[in-house]
Amino acid sequence: MMKNLRNELQKKNITIVAFASFLGVSEKTAQNKLNGVTDFTYPEAIKISSLLFPEYTMTYLFRTEEEEKTAS
Repeated sequence: MMKNLRNELQKKNITIVAFASFLGVSEKTAQNKLNGVTDFTYPEAIKISSLLFPEYTMTYLFRTEEEEKTAS
């Protein structure tokens, strides 16, 4: 799960519906991407990072919970 990305979306009041529309995918696909079921494409990651969250690094936004556990 992309906990950091999910938290930042909530902080900016960006709903799953709006996020899916922004990416040009279905709500289910957006949920799957946030849950780590399917991967974000590189162009999607760039779009999210540069347009929605330019204040954060891609490493921070797309860090999974598993990566956080191994980093501790």
